[in-house]
Amino acid sequence: MKNARQAEILNIIQMTEVETQEQLLEELRSRGFTATQATISRDIKELRLVKELTGRGGYRYALTERKTVSGLDTRLRNIFKEGVTAVDVAQNIVVVRTMPGLASAACSALDGMEIHGMVGSLAGDDTGILIMRDNAAAQQFSSEVHKLLK
Repeated sequence: MKNARQAEILNIIQMTEVETQEQLLEELRSRGFTATQATISRDIKELRLVKELTGRGGYRYALTERKTVSGLDTRLRNIFKEGVTAVDVAQNIVVVRTMPGLASAACSALDGMEIHGMVGSLAGDDTGILIMRDNAAAQQFSSEVHKLLK
C-alpha cells in the first residue's frame, strides 16, 4: 500500500502543480487513497521531494536530482552496512544476500532510486536480485556496493 501510494504521489506531482501537503492529500483521496497529513509528510521526506519555484511565482513539489549510484543516500548506506552480507554478479543479475528479513528493505530502497542500468528487483527473505540492463551495469553496481560494505 505504501509503495502504491508513493508511486501515485510521484504521478500526481508530475501531472499537477501541487503546492501544499493538503492539495496532495486531496489529490490522493480523489484517486482512492486514504492517508493522514503525517503519512503524506513522511512520504514527502522518504521520496525526497522538494519545493521548486514555478514560472508563475508559486511553488510546487518536485523530485530531487539525487538519485544516482554515486549519490547513495544515508538510508541505503545504513541498510547495506547493517543488513547486507554479500553481493555477487551473474552476468546482468546482481545477487544481494542479507540478514534474514532484510532483503525486501534493501530492494525497496534500491527501487526508490534511479540507479543507472537497473531494470528492477525481486526480494525474498534474505536474498534479493537486481536485474540490470547489461553485464557492465551489473559489474559497475556491484563494485559500488562492495565499496559500501568495506
